[in-house]
Amino acid sequence: MKPNRLITLIGLALLLPACASQSGQAPTPPAAELAQTPAATDIPVDTSIAMVDDMGRSVTLAGPPQRIVSTAASITEILFAIGAGDLVVGRDDFSVYPDAAQRIPSYGTLWGDFPAEAILGMQPDLVLAAEILSADQVQAFEDLGLAVYWQANPVTFDDLYENILEIAVLTGHTEQAETLVAGLRGRVDSVIETVAAVETRPLVFYELDATDPNNPWTAGAGTFVDNIITTAGGINAAATLEGDFAQFSLEALLTQNPDVIILGDADFGVTPEQVAARGGWGQTTAALNGAIFPIDSNWMSVPGPRLVDGLEAVARMLHPELFE
Repeated sequence: MKPNRLITLIGLALLLPACASQSGQAPTPPAAELAQTPAATDIPVDTSIAMVDDMGRSVTLAGPPQRIVSTAASITEILFAIGAGDLVVGRDDFSVYPDAAQRIPSYGTLWGDFPAEAILGMQPDLVLAAEILSADQVQAFEDLGLAVYWQANPVTFDDLYENILEIAVLTGHTEQAETLVAGLRGRVDSVIETVAAVETRPLVFYELDATDPNNPWTAGAGTFVDNIITTAGGINAAATLEGDFAQFSLEALLTQNPDVIILGDADFGVTPEQVAARGGWGQTTAALNGAIFPIDSNWMSVPGPRLVDGLEAVARMLHPELFE
């Protein structure tokens, strides 16, 4: 297992393969230039905001933030999706969607040395933190005198809607967020209604990383991957594994004999043909029926609005006859 790939593939809220493959990004202008025109909010500028984050910490702001640093791809996507992208003055290296995010200065990552100087230089009045940040890292931000709001990763779509609306309240973009959530909810409900009457729920293996094809990494119960597969009318072959992410032996894979294999590592160039050619893998029902499908891993593991794209894509893979 390659450590860098594992971090990239299973760090929910975070950083997934497509992020690492981006190149040719536009030069990043100074934070001050990006923040010249504050985004319109539905909170008066002199109104304080008090909320309790998912760590149980009370966070109070003197008014709606005008300079936000995002610490995860999911947070960045949500901010842009609710019309608050103009407030973002700093991001991590993996926040590359939408394209406009790439024009925002990056402080690097939080995997190594804490980039205190770079973050302070962005002069944020709020740091939005995802579950990837530990309590110690949150404290490091606070030690810099910065306000930090920490948000747990969603496990269900209702959790996702709640996360979006929380960020909307913090930034004063509730109207835009409510419209977004209504659209996402409608799309999810449509999939649920479409697959509700299926008589057969295919067994699905989701491949995170098969650098070792005899012990591939996959997503177990309690992950959004598992939730998407289940909601799309399938059964996660790894639902009984201990831990959110774990290795699945080839012997167990052949015993389970999945009907469908979905390639979350397709962003690394893994193809259905390569999978079918692996020793033993070609014997699976999925391989024999040509039911090995690549997918954009950001749609499955970055817990932002595009998770609904992932749900729709998986539902079409599992029940194509229902979406003709």
